[in-house]
Amino acid sequence: MKLDDIREAAEAKYGHLPVEVGDRTVRLLNPLRLPKTKRDEIAKLQERLKEEGADQEAIMRDMIRVTADTKAGADVLLKAIGDDLTVLAEVLGEYGRKTRVGEASA
Repeated sequence: MKLDDIREAAEAKYGHLPVEVGDRTVRLLNPLRLPKTKRDEIAKLQERLKEEGADQEAIMRDMIRVTADTKAGADVLLKAIGDDLTVLAEVLGEYGRKTRVGEASA
C-alpha cells in the first residue's frame, strides 16, 4: 500500500467540513488533523460549554477560530454568520457530525 493511498483513506474518514461563504470556501479541520495545542484548546472549549453560566456564543465563535484552516477564513465565516446563533449552532452541529468530534479511534 502506498502512503498516498493511506492519506486518501484518512481524508475520506477524517476529512474537514467545507463551508462555502460567497465565492470562498472555509474549511473547518478535523481535530485529529490539528496540532496537539489546538486539540487541547478544543477540549478546553468543550469543557467550558458544560459550565453553568458559560457564554455559549463566545465559546462557539472560539471553536470556529480554532478549527478554521486560516484566521482569515474564520473571520470571513464569523462575519457572514453575524449575530444569528441558530446558524452558528448549525455550523458547529454539522462540524460535529462530519468530524465526529470526541471520537478518537486507532
